[in-house]
Amino acid sequence: MVQMQSLNILPGVYDGLGASIARHVGASGVYASGGAIARSLGLPDLGLVSMTEMAARLEIIVRAFGGPVIADGDTGYGDVQHVRRMVQMFEGSGIRGLHIEDQDFPKRCGHLDGKSLITIDAMARKIEAAVNARLSPEFLIIGRTDAIAIEGFDKAITRAQAMVDSGADVVFIEAPETNEQIELIPSLFDVPVLINMFPGGKTPYTKPADLEAFGYRYMIVPSDLQRACIRASEAVLSAIVNDGNSESVANLLSPLADRDRFVDQDAWLGEVK
Repeated sequence: MVQMQSLNILPGVYDGLGASIARHVGASGVYASGGAIARSLGLPDLGLVSMTEMAARLEIIVRAFGGPVIADGDTGYGDVQHVRRMVQMFEGSGIRGLHIEDQDFPKRCGHLDGKSLITIDAMARKIEAAVNARLSPEFLIIGRTDAIAIEGFDKAITRAQAMVDSGADVVFIEAPETNEQIELIPSLFDVPVLINMFPGGKTPYTKPADLEAFGYRYMIVPSDLQRACIRASEAVLSAIVNDGNSESVANLLSPLADRDRFVDQDAWLGEVK
């Protein structure tokens, strides 16, 4: 992905349909959310999805979207050897970059309590392994720290800088807790900075225009799409179970034509005419 001096907004997707819809509505890039992919498999975001399961899903997302995809590499699935293998597999799927976090097992969503961290040195070795494993120098290695909630803001900055010193192309400080922290973070680094921004999390919601003015270059919105699907799916399924049909929530259903349009049915049929 080209690093521009503007904010790249990456909506979170977790399957081929969401990726295809993102392409149709004009998204310039997407974020393959590890938490959303886990939930799409009926699992919580606790590091339970395997490296091979994730790589297979990334291939689907890349094919359906046809543009830049940044992926969630979680903790790298283990130690430095696992990080090396992950980068090989994920880069081979066609994504343009990934982030690795400094959480210890069992990992948790960045906006949940109860997280623990590996050491700064252990995380530095993971970043170095990821940088050395990539084939293309354009493949982004993003270092993520979850340290604010555990060790405080200053230690999170120290951890992020250690990742930059180890070769990270972008830094991602998860879950800033104040408006002051959000504004300050980009000025502390000489590399692009990514932020996770969505309503309802621990981070005060900040408008994209303000984030861009502060100096952020990437903004991910991991689970808004899935949360919308969860709400609609619950309503439609409840109606079918209770009423035998979805008539009472018909406003939540897309037209049949859109169902087929978003997966490019006419283009597929046109190839066999």
